[in-house]
Amino acid sequence: MACGLLVLCVVFAAALSAQARGQAAPAAAAPQTPPAAPGGRGGEPPAPPPTPRAAAPIDLTGNWVSVVTEDWRWRMVVPPKGDYTSVPITAAAMKAADAWDPAKDEAAGEQCKAYGAPGLMRIPGRLRISWQDDTTMKVEADAGTQTRLLHFGDWKSPGGEPTVQGDTVASWETPRAGRGQPPPKAGNLKTVTTRLRPGYLRKNGIPYGSTATLTEYWDLLRQRNGDQWIVITTVVDDPTYLRQSWITSLNFKKEADGSKWDPTPCSVR
Repeated sequence: MACGLLVLCVVFAAALSAQARGQAAPAAAAPQTPPAAPGGRGGEPPAPPPTPRAAAPIDLTGNWVSVVTEDWRWRMVVPPKGDYTSVPITAAAMKAADAWDPAKDEAAGEQCKAYGAPGLMRIPGRLRISWQDDTTMKVEADAGTQTRLLHFGDWKSPGGEPTVQGDTVASWETPRAGRGQPPPKAGNLKTVTTRLRPGYLRKNGIPYGSTATLTEYWDLLRQRNGDQWIVITTVVDDPTYLRQSWITSLNFKKEADGSKWDPTPCSVR
């Protein structure tokens, strides 16, 4: 009996020894990586979005001259009184235009009524476009010595009385980027102008009122020879003086410099 017990003990001891040699100790649990803090990599705060100036998909800055390719007879000379062709005016607009008297405008100091935003860009002349700051584009016109400010972002109107150039809110329109891809460097500028002081769509007294809205789409085109063009599609809506939207197109060609810049005052003629 003792011998049998001894054999069993030896066998059991050998088994324990073999188990000890062939079985590794339980592995320690892998350390858990703490979740990243909100923001950038490694808990860094997220980078601020680029400014409208830095995010611009097209470069509209520089000196530009208007090239009259349509409506020559209404843009290069002052149309005669009563010429309303191509403008979808209402009866109220016709009545106001029929009463137009340039001498009265001049006597009242209203020489700039045709140089408000809805009419200014159609007057032949030159533009000088620059960035006033990272969120404001400045468009200067030598015709009438006018300046328009195009405000990006969450800009709010300061209020007060309507002005000749009104309040313009601007935004870049770009194609949607693919997942994980940066925004594509292509697109156009959209501007919406409101709070306008009443003025003229043409120099012959066709009116727009204080409730008018001007929407513009600015596209930049490049030709193979290096020439650059801005094409502006303009949409004027006015519930008082227009039966429907008045849509036109304007062309500006880029110039090498500002040597031909020629500011002139507003004129009723």
